[in-house]
Amino acid sequence: MATTKPMVIFSHGKEGIPDGNKIVRLMAVASNYGCQNISIDYRKIKSPDKRTEKLLETLKDNPTPLVLVGSSMGSYISIVASESVKPKGLFLLAPAIYLQGYEIKNPTPKAKLTTVIHGWNDEVVPVANAIQFAQKHQCRLHLLDSDHRLLSAMPLIERLFAIFLDELLN
Repeated sequence: MATTKPMVIFSHGKEGIPDGNKIVRLMAVASNYGCQNISIDYRKIKSPDKRTEKLLETLKDNPTPLVLVGSSMGSYISIVASESVKPKGLFLLAPAIYLQGYEIKNPTPKAKLTTVIHGWNDEVVPVANAIQFAQKHQCRLHLLDSDHRLLSAMPLIERLFAIFLDELLN
C-alpha cells in the first residue's frame, strides 16, 4: 500500500524571501522524495506571531501529512504552529527561540521527528539557545561551523535534510 508523501512547508526568516537560496536548495531535496513544496511569503508581516497565524491559516483543513521547515524566525513559527497541526517532522535552521519580542517564550515542538541545525558562529541567535531547546525537547542537534545564515554549510544541510526525509518516509 502506497503512503501519501507529506507536503513540505517552508517558512523563511525575518529578512528572508520565499525563494531564497536555502529554500530553493531544500525544495529540490524534498522534490527528489516526491514531496509537494510550498514556500510562504511572509515579507509584509513583521510580527512572528502574526506570521504564525498566516501559517496556520494556510494549513487549515489540509489532510496531507506535513513537514515544517523553518529558518530563524521561520523556525519559531514552525515550532509554534506544530503545537496545533502536529506535523510528521520539523526541520529547524538557526531557530529564533528564547528571544525578546516573541510572544511564546518556550514553544514546544509537536512532531514525530525534530531536527535542529545551528551555526557555532551565529551572531543573531546564541548557539546556547539551540542547545537548550534541543536538550529540553530531546531533538536531534547538528552544530556546524557556520554563521546565522548557514549558507557556508548548505551542502551538508542538504544531506542532513535528505537523511531526515528518508527516515520520515521509509
